[in-house]
Amino acid sequence: MKEQAPPTHYSYAHYRDPDTAKTFDELRFGGPIGELVAATQARVVADFVGRVENRPILDVGTGTGRAALWLARGGARVTGVDASEQMLTVARRRASEQGVRAAFVTGDAHALAFPNRSFDVAISLRVIMHAPRPDDCIAELCRVADQLVIFDYPSAHSLAHVQSIARRCAAHLGARTEPYRVFSHLEIGAALERGGFRVRSVHRQFVLPIALHKAVRSVRFTTVTEGWLERVGLLERVGSPVTLVAERCAS
Repeated sequence: MKEQAPPTHYSYAHYRDPDTAKTFDELRFGGPIGELVAATQARVVADFVGRVENRPILDVGTGTGRAALWLARGGARVTGVDASEQMLTVARRRASEQGVRAAFVTGDAHALAFPNRSFDVAISLRVIMHAPRPDDCIAELCRVADQLVIFDYPSAHSLAHVQSIARRCAAHLGARTEPYRVFSHLEIGAALERGGFRVRSVHRQFVLPIALHKAVRSVRFTTVTEGWLERVGLLERVGSPVTLVAERCAS
């Protein structure tokens, strides 16, 4: 296993803030576009995983447990891991309120405390982009997964790259923001290959930035505009975020 990342990194401090935990889902998935993003993500992950009943699934960086809970409602045996106890408190409360059985434990995506190949599927959503050492996180996902690894990332070949640069500049100047990283398809594929996995399928969500769609607040604008951009071939070339499923290579 890898060593844990230093807790001074912005991603640790930000998500250990109790106020962030309370407002996390509303800020990320509230409003018509946030709901569209959440619904699309759930559909894509469900398609990638396939049958979930009785399958052991690990949700790394589970946060408030959104993905873990809908997987558990489908009958999966889910364990959610997060470095933020504040976020896990929300996840556990939701599981109790919804009558859903899922285990939520504190842990670090860079050093997962589970044996090799102990889960059928390892999932990590909106984590790699914020991780101090993303290659270590991918390596750990591959180590603990027996069959499939599913995660998402913002593409370096998209408009997300521009926003990433702007956030890094703002953070350097002292602004309170999340200066996430973007990744090329080649570097992601190489990291998976080192872990013994290969990409099976990908889904790209938007051509235009999510922030723009949220500002417009119109599902019709989003579906019509993005549909047209997909038809002219831009989604396949510069769509982001990218969600992928990778399968273990034959030994």
